[in-house]
Amino acid sequence: MTAMVSAVRSQVLGLVARRFSGGNGPYAGLSMLPDKILWPLHRDGLDPVPRMAEWRAQRPVARMPLPFGMRAWLVTGYEPVRQVLGSIDGYSNDFGKFAGRIGISVAQDPGGLGFADPPVHSRLRKVLTPEFTMRRLARLQPRIDAIVAGRLDAMAETDGTADLWHDFALPIPALTICELLGVPYADRDYFQKLSTARFDMAEGAHTTLDTIGESLTYLGGLITEQRRNPGDGLLGSLIRAHGDEIDDRELAGLADGVLTGGLETSASMLALGALVLMSDKGMAARMREGDNVDQMVEELLRYLTVVQVAFPRVAVKDVRVADADIRAGDVVICSLSGADRDDVVGDDPERMDPARDPHKSHMAFGYGIHRCVGAELARMELRTAYPALIRRFPDMTPAVPPAELKFRRASIVFGLDELPVNLRG
Repeated sequence: MTAMVSAVRSQVLGLVARRFSGGNGPYAGLSMLPDKILWPLHRDGLDPVPRMAEWRAQRPVARMPLPFGMRAWLVTGYEPVRQVLGSIDGYSNDFGKFAGRIGISVAQDPGGLGFADPPVHSRLRKVLTPEFTMRRLARLQPRIDAIVAGRLDAMAETDGTADLWHDFALPIPALTICELLGVPYADRDYFQKLSTARFDMAEGAHTTLDTIGESLTYLGGLITEQRRNPGDGLLGSLIRAHGDEIDDRELAGLADGVLTGGLETSASMLALGALVLMSDKGMAARMREGDNVDQMVEELLRYLTVVQVAFPRVAVKDVRVADADIRAGDVVICSLSGADRDDVVGDDPERMDPARDPHKSHMAFGYGIHRCVGAELARMELRTAYPALIRRFPDMTPAVPPAELKFRRASIVFGLDELPVNLRG
């Protein structure tokens, strides 16, 4: 989801935090970071913190303080975000442009689409996109139906309580992605751990490269096996169709992006969307009856915008965005959660409105050439899982007060660590 929302997106912010910490232990100096760097990743319940609306109204493109002399901008307005993400030649996502500036090796490039520019990005996306058309994805719908039903059956056999995050939200995309890629199901817990660790900035940015490297190592072994005997999953399909034009490193980067991007983001949407439905009985009733499910899913995507920032860009020339003059070499960070609460998207955007007729399309999947290639797969999971959950457990309620829910404090992908529920009210 969201521009191949691999956790490499967290890498630049994470490594900035790491360097800013002074190097005296993994958490040294991190107490200085939230207000200076990480506040765009904070939430007030399900909403962006009030500062987001203030910045968007007063300075939708504003200087953001970063260490060691790096000039950076935070973009919070819908139209400026669209301008930046839609630019073809004004900005670069090339990993090499970040590496030297923050003291890491170009050899640590995790691959994939997120930190690639055309023509490399264009070539890789052309290879991957056909695998994510609605026609190709339709083959997964019976499997998604079975996965959702299986999780609901398992929860129904409990004592009436469940952790909706671990028992429902996380297994559904994990099993779906394993099915898509051809990754053995036995490895799903391992990859859930790797995916979650690389997104959570509050746990220390030092873990990011290690977890990406571990994931790529495993996928490299899987690709070696698939080269010998291509399976029916995405890796086998890519090897059969493009095996001579894409190397193992590139394949591993694409697979890692699909796995981590499609796992953590969809899981967070499933859990947080269920939380919204538990608090809005009218919307839950409409979802249960199958009334405009697609429209409600789109509004949940906009309202929650779980991927909070887009991949950082480096300006490759002087550009003007809104009233800001951005210089070549400046880092530009676009707030997707900020853009999706801009007044231009619809009336009263801070409110969840299941009947909303949006003025503008939401940014939950990003925009431009880096828009999420797996957006339709995510939609399939959400459109299947929400109604099925509400039909099976119509009286489900949170088992703890809202103030006790464990939201992630500073994560690229906003979410919960757990969601305890009473299944029968």
